[in-house]
Amino acid sequence: MVNQTEVNEFILLGLTDIQGLQHFFFVSFLLLYLTSLLGNGAIVTMVICEPRLRTPMYFFLGNLSCLDIFYSTVTVPKMLTGFLFGHQPISFGGCLAQLHFFHFLGSTEAVLLATMAYDRYVAICNPLRYTLIMSPRACLLLAVASWSAGFVHAMMHSVMTSQLRFCGHNHIHHFFCDIKPLLNLACCSTSLNMTLLNIVTTSIVLVPFTLIVLSYLYITSFVFQKVRSQEGRWKLFSTCASHLTIVALLYIPVLFNYAPPSAGSSPKRDVQVSLMYSAVTPALNPLVYTLRNQEVRSALKKILGRKLLPGGNS
Repeated sequence: MVNQTEVNEFILLGLTDIQGLQHFFFVSFLLLYLTSLLGNGAIVTMVICEPRLRTPMYFFLGNLSCLDIFYSTVTVPKMLTGFLFGHQPISFGGCLAQLHFFHFLGSTEAVLLATMAYDRYVAICNPLRYTLIMSPRACLLLAVASWSAGFVHAMMHSVMTSQLRFCGHNHIHHFFCDIKPLLNLACCSTSLNMTLLNIVTTSIVLVPFTLIVLSYLYITSFVFQKVRSQEGRWKLFSTCASHLTIVALLYIPVLFNYAPPSAGSSPKRDVQVSLMYSAVTPALNPLVYTLRNQEVRSALKKILGRKLLPGGNS
């Protein structure tokens, strides 16, 4: 067999080499990242500190905000460094860690959004038994199941990718270590990895998405059958609007990239779509909930009032 040098470091090529665009992208994504940290951090603080928000809906929202803080942190700081200092080296171990946490947090969010859809279904279609069905223990189990499913899914990819041999080219045409760019650099068979990507990753996206669609079909059917007034229908649908917006922000680009992942995709398109759910969506999620949700806005004003007027009775 021909002796080939094993690769123990990769080079992330990032988004662009054009100097003017690098500065523009740095400022833009830094603002998005800070918005994500501050916005999601504020929601986590409100859910913990405000008694009115200690309900299943806001418990899951707190989990979602935690996920978004970690999710954007996995990729964006490295990308920002690349804008300032050019192509970024990353060790093989660091690359695997980034791949693992990106898919762990991303797939956890996909499952958690399905859990939140189930919560809305129970709240609207079975309100009298809501507190019994969505008990604190049930909510905790659903959250643990969401995080566990994401961890197992990511671990499969991490283990399978760690078994590949890399030699020769080590330039990754992406701003972080994702599965498909790494498979393109492997100098051994990747058919098993691609099968795993096609079947398991597509399933972790499509199964929760199907459950979300079914939940909202049941909700829509229930509302039109049981609620006669237009105002009552609008009020019930408005409680789902924020969740549906977040589902669209995450699932549309993710389905575009991973379902199916091997059919006619281009590296440039994958990078552009990845930007949406890795950097933009985590920053938009807290804005969606604070702009559309009266309870969250009231809790935020109350907490800000305490901070600004510590001696007051806000």
